[in-house]
Amino acid sequence: MAIETLDIDELADRTGNLYETVAILSKRSRQVASDMRSELDDKLSYFEGFGPEMEDVRMQEEQEKVSLEYEQKPEPTEIAIDEFLENKIYYRKPDE
Repeated sequence: MAIETLDIDELADRTGNLYETVAILSKRSRQVASDMRSELDDKLSYFEGFGPEMEDVRMQEEQEKVSLEYEQKPEPTEIAIDEFLENKIYYRKPDE
């Protein structure tokens, strides 16, 4: 994943306040991270409970494959920023 520069003014213009934008992105990033973590836990829970079978090379390869798949996914912050720039995040001000 390459690092790319973001236009801070563009992010701030969408909400009118840069700090509000950062708050929105951080909340969405935490949601994405939580979803990814629970999905990974669900997939890895399949491998729990196996006794001597876990020493089998195929079982270890499958578990490693699942772990590597999640390591190659984009970071939650990157996903949140992309969703924000594509107007896929719904947000509102509580006082309005």
